[in-house]
Amino acid sequence: MRKTSGRVAVRVLIAVALALPLILSNEASAEFREFSGKVTEISGDELVIDNRQGDRVSFRRSETTTVTGAKKSWQAIERGDWVSVSWKMVDKPRIAYKVVVTPPKPKSHK
Repeated sequence: MRKTSGRVAVRVLIAVALALPLILSNEASAEFREFSGKVTEISGDELVIDNRQGDRVSFRRSETTTVTGAKKSWQAIERGDWVSVSWKMVDKPRIAYKVVVTPPKPKSHK
């Protein structure tokens, strides 16, 4: 009986050791990412951003989304604003957890 329970315990430890990297990699992939660009569309709960490389990405607002910077609310964001969005790669669809609106750059006079 002891030999059997010892073997089971060893097998469980091996299984846990093999599964641990997979579990930890899922947690690591949940880290925040950042995407910055110009707002091309905004609606009640969706924001579409176009960056300088031509990537167009949409984000959904959640009940925990915060807006900081030059504007303080989702409703104040307008087309043409420059923003930086914090999101998690694991979210499908992408959720905007934090939106930082950058102030408009002063126009240079030449």
